[in-house]
Amino acid sequence: MIISVVGMGYVGLVTGACLASFGHKVFCYDRDPAKIESLKKKIVPVYEKGMKELVEANVDSGQLLFTSSPNPAFRISDVIIIAVGTPALKTGEPDLSSFFSAARQIGESLDPERFTVVVTKSTVPVGTWSKLASILGSQRDGHSHFGVVSNPEFLREGNALWDTVYPDRIVLGACCQRSVKVIRDLYRPIIEQSFGNLPGIPPRPGHLKRVELIVTTPVNAEMIKYAANVFLATKISLINEIANICERVGADVTVVSRGVGLDHRIGPEFLKAGIGWGGSCFGKDLASILHTAGKYGYFPQIIDAAVQVNTRQRQKIVLDLEDLLGDLGGRTIGILGLSFKPNTNDLRDAPSLDIISGLLEKGAVVKVYDPVAMDECKRQHPELTVTYEYSAIKAASNADALVIVTEWEEFRNLDLKQLKGVMKQAVIVDGRNIFAPRAIRKEGFIYKGIGRPDK
Repeated sequence: MIISVVGMGYVGLVTGACLASFGHKVFCYDRDPAKIESLKKKIVPVYEKGMKELVEANVDSGQLLFTSSPNPAFRISDVIIIAVGTPALKTGEPDLSSFFSAARQIGESLDPERFTVVVTKSTVPVGTWSKLASILGSQRDGHSHFGVVSNPEFLREGNALWDTVYPDRIVLGACCQRSVKVIRDLYRPIIEQSFGNLPGIPPRPGHLKRVELIVTTPVNAEMIKYAANVFLATKISLINEIANICERVGADVTVVSRGVGLDHRIGPEFLKAGIGWGGSCFGKDLASILHTAGKYGYFPQIIDAAVQVNTRQRQKIVLDLEDLLGDLGGRTIGILGLSFKPNTNDLRDAPSLDIISGLLEKGAVVKVYDPVAMDECKRQHPELTVTYEYSAIKAASNADALVIVTEWEEFRNLDLKQLKGVMKQAVIVDGRNIFAPRAIRKEGFIYKGIGRPDK
């Protein structure tokens, strides 16, 4: 098939590169011409395992093309995938200006003699599919030349390629069987797991023979996306609530969560206590579903509580430091990790930013280190008056305390004797529970984890 992908963020670039690997001709468009020019040179703007190798292989083969003029590609495409960002507005509702702008541009470019399926991968409020169909149809007489499919993504940053080719499920929301058939054919290599080895992607897990395909209404498909993220975010907030109780009663949340997670009805995933969730999805998606529910006269208390707990968990780090050090004015605090999770340079809604801001407000001197995200932080947040260090040891040098914010693997393997030797005070606040309390205290550290006993 001939495919066009609109939006070269995580979702769009990963989707385009993977589809090109299956033999489709894929045109990728972004309204940022600098990003397109970089991609033409095989410079990948996002840090994602295997992404560079996959893009290079498909550009070299001619299957993956980047363009700043998408209209000719739209006219000859069998499928057009919208994967633009939908960031949250102050009201909580998503900003759909880029999404509807793309829809209008697509509608103006569709060939009325060719059946084209327009796919929504952007996370959009329930009911947006209908507005998309109206915009596309208003550009031409009648709707017979196109179909609309809601196809939500469920990618984890840091594992996006894996989640694309080895997904738990594929969800298609459509009112037209012809559209479903086209997208089923598009994803057939994934559904049937009929592809071979792909550059940058680990081998297929042995248990995976076929991928579940859910075909439903567009409204159900849109709601599935929100429900999934609400559930995962709430699960994290819940274990953080349990962690805060554990601290008070002398229990260890890492043991508690393991004991709970072995129950097959609950499962171990997303039961790691810490400083809460971040990233581009959970925050805005929970805000969006709260806004949508409010429009229909309903207030979902559990979802609202999940958001409040997450905010409080970030603030807890500053409070813990005050408990350990007293007044933070003039204290030097080392921060290890900036990205919202390891194996990515994404800073969207990263807990590190709130923690750093809270420390600066208290008058602390802040030094930071992240293996990947520092250049991005400098670019996005020039207002942060922090010192960027080139190693974890440098960030810890002369620090009154060290805070683990992102669980990068290299932080787990730090030489504790060397670390203690360079610090002004041997104090660690472990926001991700990466250290064993007994072992680190044995090295002479004052250690504060999340949901773990102080003794």
